[in-house]
Amino acid sequence: MGNTSSMLTQYDIEEVQEHCDHTFSQQEIVSLYQRFCQLDRNGGGFISAEEFLSVPEFAVNPLSQRLFRMLDGLNFKEFVAFLSAFSSRATLQQKVYDSDGNGKVTFHDLLDVLRDLTGQFISEQQREQVLTHVLEEAGYRKDSLLVLSDFSKGGGKLEKPSKSYWEVAGIPTL
Repeated sequence: MGNTSSMLTQYDIEEVQEHCDHTFSQQEIVSLYQRFCQLDRNGGGFISAEEFLSVPEFAVNPLSQRLFRMLDGLNFKEFVAFLSAFSSRATLQQKVYDSDGNGKVTFHDLLDVLRDLTGQFISEQQREQVLTHVLEEAGYRKDSLLVLSDFSKGGGKLEKPSKSYWEVAGIPTL
């Protein structure tokens, strides 16, 4: 898999499937490999941020930009694992929220994600109000440290709040 001009072996496909927790089928991995080869313009087996962000869907997605900022670039196995975070079949990836990689998600980690998602559409004060309200509704405080199970449907408390996020921030909705 080091050189994109080589073909994937069955072993490579199974290794990549294991690496991404079987989020993709073998045929999907073959298709992703073909797309990876298209993005890897110099054929070095590695795609840069510039090459990756040449895909319009990822160039405009603030979460993909946030994740990619944590990386220097991607080989094929990392490319598939990266894309698995966006799959509806994937489990929630804590690293999307845990920016410092300490295994805990803080208020400021979540605020960073909310900032990436909302851009200039709401103020910093409104973002903090929204996040504080969501955490309080789930039984957390601003200084709580969250772990992956706090986000999971089965064991997690972070579910839909009684008020919309926009109502909390005082932003009119349709």
